Amino acid sequence: MGKSEENTMPLPRRDFVKKAAVGIGAAALGGIAAKETPAAGVPRHWDLSADVVVVGAGASGIPASIEAVEHGAKVIVIEQNHDVGGHGIESGGNIALGGGTSLQKKYGIADSPDAMFNDLVAWHDYRFSDRELIRAFCDENVASFDFLLAHGVKFPDIAPNGADGGPQNIPRSQTVRWSGEVSAHAPNGGNGTALMRPLEASARKIGVQFLLEHSMTGLIREDNFSGKVLGITATHQGKTLNIEAKKGVVLGTGGHTSNVNFRRIFDPRLTEEYQVVGEPWTKQTGDGEIAAMQVGASLWGVASQTVETQARSHIFEKPYVIGNQFGYPQGGGRRAENLKESPIKGLARAIGLQVADYQNVIHVNQVGRRFVNEFATGFDWWNPCLEVNGGKGEGGGPIWAIFDADAVKRENWTCAPPFVDPDGWFFTAQSVKELAAKIVSKYQKEPLSGAALEITVARYNRFVDSGKDEDYGKPAPKYKIQTPPFYAAWSTPCLHDCLSGLRINTKAQVIDLWGKVIPGLYCAGETAGGFNEHGLARAIVFGRIAGREAAR
Repeated sequence: MGKSEENTMPLPRRDFVKKAAVGIGAAALGGIAAKETPAAGVPRHWDLSADVVVVGAGASGIPASIEAVEHGAKVIVIEQNHDVGGHGIESGGNIALGGGTSLQKKYGIADSPDAMFNDLVAWHDYRFSDRELIRAFCDENVASFDFLLAHGVKFPDIAPNGADGGPQNIPRSQTVRWSGEVSAHAPNGGNGTALMRPLEASARKIGVQFLLEHSMTGLIREDNFSGKVLGITATHQGKTLNIEAKKGVVLGTGGHTSNVNFRRIFDPRLTEEYQVVGEPWTKQTGDGEIAAMQVGASLWGVASQTVETQARSHIFEKPYVIGNQFGYPQGGGRRAENLKESPIKGLARAIGLQVADYQNVIHVNQVGRRFVNEFATGFDWWNPCLEVNGGKGEGGGPIWAIFDADAVKRENWTCAPPFVDPDGWFFTAQSVKELAAKIVSKYQKEPLSGAALEITVARYNRFVDSGKDEDYGKPAPKYKIQTPPFYAAWSTPCLHDCLSGLRINTKAQVIDLWGKVIPGLYCAGETAGGFNEHGLARAIVFGRIAGREAAR
């Protein structure tokens, strides 16, 4: 058999699905059963029909829907949440679009697609990226900035600044600012609301149909590994729907961080204790990747999800707040009253405590030992969380912030609901030993030793006396942990970005395991792999490309 024959020989469909299920793990497949689709030419019943079906109403899906309509397509967007916005609406609103935008020109910033391309491919953290995708991204930046302006997104009239992840030599980043209501419909009052609400309004105005609380369960292709993608299956209130896509399906489902088994494909250490930024407002279940893989799609650029670089600090990061489950402010930023209004109030239970000065806390692992300089960030903070866990099993285990009543006063914290979540994420006691006994969590596999925690606190207090952290180099430790009550707050790293996903080409078409285009299937945002830029710009640009190409 020749080499070319080896590379093109088809795999038996049933055998492939069985082997894929074993390799990925049944739980990773998210309940989407591997099944044969009807053969080409067999009549199908369609409950709904559109030219383009977009799955996911986030920072890639809504731009895709608008572009598709503007290129003559009838569009349906399905969204599993009760509202649109996805991770984008919870973001900080930082949009790193350059290449010579009108705002760059206004402030005398010289830039071009070529300059941007040269900067991105030379930056060390992008060395595992697909250069063709970077080139397509750079060429579409100016048009994407103009697209946002045309669809109601307003940027402050200030000069762009450094990118949120990426080379900093040319200012390319603009941040939209939200000043409207902070409520259940703007889940944390994040600046991302100033991006997603105008785009939503524009999409609805031009006729995009949104189907909320609809979950995709699979893709319908003419044959399992050949032919065109014809539509999707979805569920809504217990009913299964077949939705036809005459021209194409665009996947903007937001990645896989919420799927423990799937994310462990990339790094086995990413076990269940690591919560996900953006939850419970929006989950990244991997349903887009899994459904596409079941019809033959390939993953791409998987090193970007695994290697320990600066970019990975956007994948695995220090929590923004402590004492709540997800490490992100919930329910209207820090407005407690909005948590009560939230339609996810049963899940988003606490706002969390923001640490102003890490002199006020120490971090201990699941066996009660301090293991890091609390001021550390990025790799220097989260890598010890993974590696020095003191436990016997997989993963790093819980990380707890330990502090006392004096620290609470210095930080001006309110250590009660809805600012903290006492249901497994925040504990208090009158002694350090009693505090250890109070810590009960489904992720705390063994009881935390009171004696061990007492030894840790006593040793740290000696460092305060001497003014020198002999273990981890925390600058001049200031405050002893000595005044009851004592506290333990969940402070475990959070999962954030997906920087790997499905293989796409420069037209955002999904590519199969044999390097061929899957007709009628497109992908953008965190569902797509090959270009590991952090943030909104990548989702917006490739969302636009996907919608445009699908409509064509």
